[in-house]
Amino acid sequence: MRAGLLAPTYRRMRDEPQASDYQADPAILRIASWIADPVAPAPFPETTIRFRNQRWARAVGLDGLDDAAWVGHFARFAPLPGNLPQPLALRYHGHQFRVYNHEIGDGRGFLFAQMRDADGRLLDLGTKGSGQTPWSRQGDGRLTLKGAVREVLATEMLEALGVNTSKSFSVIETGESLWRGDEPSPTRSAVLVRLSHGHIRIGSFQRLLALGLPDEMAQLVDYCLATYPGPLPPADAPGRGEPAVILMHQIVERLADMAASYMAAGFVHGVLNTDNMNISGESFDYGPWRWLPRWDPAFTAAYFDHSGLYAFARQPEAIHWNCGQLAVALRQLAEAPPLIAALERFGELYQRALARRMVWRLGLVSRGYEADFALITEAERHMRAAGLSPDSFFFTHRGGRAAPGDAFGTLLADYQPLSGALDHPLWQESGPPTLVIEGVERIWSAIDQAEDWGALDEKVAAIRRMGQALGVAAMT
Repeated sequence: MRAGLLAPTYRRMRDEPQASDYQADPAILRIASWIADPVAPAPFPETTIRFRNQRWARAVGLDGLDDAAWVGHFARFAPLPGNLPQPLALRYHGHQFRVYNHEIGDGRGFLFAQMRDADGRLLDLGTKGSGQTPWSRQGDGRLTLKGAVREVLATEMLEALGVNTSKSFSVIETGESLWRGDEPSPTRSAVLVRLSHGHIRIGSFQRLLALGLPDEMAQLVDYCLATYPGPLPPADAPGRGEPAVILMHQIVERLADMAASYMAAGFVHGVLNTDNMNISGESFDYGPWRWLPRWDPAFTAAYFDHSGLYAFARQPEAIHWNCGQLAVALRQLAEAPPLIAALERFGELYQRALARRMVWRLGLVSRGYEADFALITEAERHMRAAGLSPDSFFFTHRGGRAAPGDAFGTLLADYQPLSGALDHPLWQESGPPTLVIEGVERIWSAIDQAEDWGALDEKVAAIRRMGQALGVAAMT
């Protein structure tokens, strides 16, 4: 695999975030007239800070805000200095469970600010639960507090497991009682702020195709190439000098790695629609997610996924299909063969990323793709036969220890542990922190029934400690 795209991304996302001064850069204003609508935030009756991500606030120079300023910016949405003068609800279309929907967009969120980090990356602050927009349809534009707590847990665990993910930046309880058909109501409300590497989706391109706007499509391609830089396509790739083809190759690489990261994490996103595919390759928007209680290819996260379209083992297929929809949209600017050539790279890119990520999580020194792929193939068979969860499996066999007496164990014996793979005290404990649904519900119940936030704080601390124990040596 070519260097230059994925390895630096891992380093940035997995190390302790580097402190930076606040550097406002509302770059999206260049295309805002046709990709977004100015909106006003909802007025909330209460504002109680429930989660404040100081690690990532430091990375964008906002860690010095006092509580009053934090609430002012992330619940009342007073503009940050030199930033967007008004929030922007982004416009997009999308396939939702393979059904095309042209009536969607940011229905309960908006883009609030953009700034640079210490590496010069452009990062967005976006919201969920900040009120109605022109794209709300029949929704109230709000978010349940439980949904916000769940997103904190999901993003913290995914970050610890090396997944390129949005960060839960702020959660503020807002004092409204919400009614929802899929959880006990009335329930508490919150507004969530995410820190993300962009909010341009595959659905953003689909909208421009549907409306017949090739000039805007070309502008969006240029914006994405400038904002989310990556390598050129392989030297033998047809059309490798065309902007749309370059972008297609970059997005296929990023999303193939995202698919692999889900599988190595034992994670089921649940709603892999094209409007939930960030072209930066960053995972985001966590609703009915689950972690596998055992290795089960058919496991689904969403109760409404009756066909199992987004089941655990079908996630790579779903993400590949979404990349195909991007290729269809980019046909406004490029011929089909170069776009298809980019799309056809997905399978090998995914397999190589999966081998690398699973060997990393095992704490082993790679023996090359062929050997690594054979190992992880047997690892999957072993987990399925033994009914193991990925969390238990990777913990038990960290650094090549406890090799079982089967084909996986035979292959495992040929590997050397990474330097320091077992040095952290976590690996001598009874097991790693997990996020199976029963534990998540216990954390929420403590909050909802007893106003006890200690379990959430303890889980976040334990997850971050696991991230430190896993390290980044083989991911860079």
